[in-house]
Amino acid sequence: MAHQTNNAFFFKLALVLSLVLMMSIAESVNLRAVGFKKQDAADAVCNSVHGTESDETCSSVAQEFNLSLDEFLAINPNINCDSVFVGQRLCVDGSA
Repeated sequence: MAHQTNNAFFFKLALVLSLVLMMSIAESVNLRAVGFKKQDAADAVCNSVHGTESDETCSSVAQEFNLSLDEFLAINPNINCDSVFVGQRLCVDGSA
C-alpha cells in the first residue's frame, strides 16, 4: 500500500512541475510574439541621482529635472511609483 501512495505522490509532483514549466514557456512565447521586451535594469545607464524628499512623486521629480514621465521611467526601470520613499535614490540623468 505504501508503494502505491509513494507512486501517486511522485506522479502528482511530476504533473505539477510539468504544468509550471508549460505556463512559464507559454508566457515567454506570448511576450515575444507581441514584440514585448522586459526592461532590464542593466539596460539603463544613470549619470546622476536624486534623493527624494517628502511629498515627491515620480511625476514631480521628472518635471523638476525636465524629463517626460516615459523618459524618467526608462532610466528607473525597477521603480514602483506607488511607493516612493524619502531618501530613495532616483536616476535623473541617464539613458535606457
